[in-house]
Amino acid sequence: MNENNEDTTSEAYETQQDLQKKLYFMNEQLQLMVQDLPMKYQQRFPNELLCGLAECLLDNTVFGIVEHLMDIQHYTEKQLFKKRLRFIHDHSVRKKAVKDSSLTEEIKNLKILVMNYRYKKKLRNCDKEIIKILDMKRRDQQNVLVTVGVPGFQITNDPQKIQVQIRLLDFIFRLSQMKDRL
Repeated sequence: MNENNEDTTSEAYETQQDLQKKLYFMNEQLQLMVQDLPMKYQQRFPNELLCGLAECLLDNTVFGIVEHLMDIQHYTEKQLFKKRLRFIHDHSVRKKAVKDSSLTEEIKNLKILVMNYRYKKKLRNCDKEIIKILDMKRRDQQNVLVTVGVPGFQITNDPQKIQVQIRLLDFIFRLSQMKDRL
C-alpha cells in the first residue's frame, strides 16, 4: 500500500513539473511573440497579462474554444462573401439582359444608368449589413472568451482594444500549433 502512495506522489510531482515546464515555455513564447510586434502594441501586453494567458492555456480548453470560434468565423465570412458575390452577379445578369434587349441604345443607357445607381446604393446597404453581422460575431466571440475567463478580453467596440484582442487570438492560435513542443 505504501508503494502505491509513493507512485501516486511521484506521478503527481512529474505532472506538476510538466505543467510548470509547459507554463514557462508558453510564457517565453508569448514574450517572444510580443517582441515581434510593433512598439506601439508591445506596451499593451504587460507581463501579468502574458502570465495569466499562459496559465489559462495550460489545460488546452481555450485552444479548442478558439479553434471552434475560428471555424464559425470562417464559415460566416464565407457565407457573407458568397451573398455579396451573388448580389454582384445578379446585377451583372440584369445589366446584360438590358444590353441584349431590343430597346434603343439611348433607353438601354438610361436604364443601365438607373440600375447602376440603385445597385451602388443596395451594395452599400448590403456591405453595411455584412459589417453589422461581423460586429455581432465579434461581440459574441468576446463574450465567450470573457465568460471562459481568458485574460485580455472584454466586450468592446474600441478599435485599439480590438487590435490587442486580435493579437491575443493570434498568439493563442500560434501556441496551439506548437502542441508537439508543449
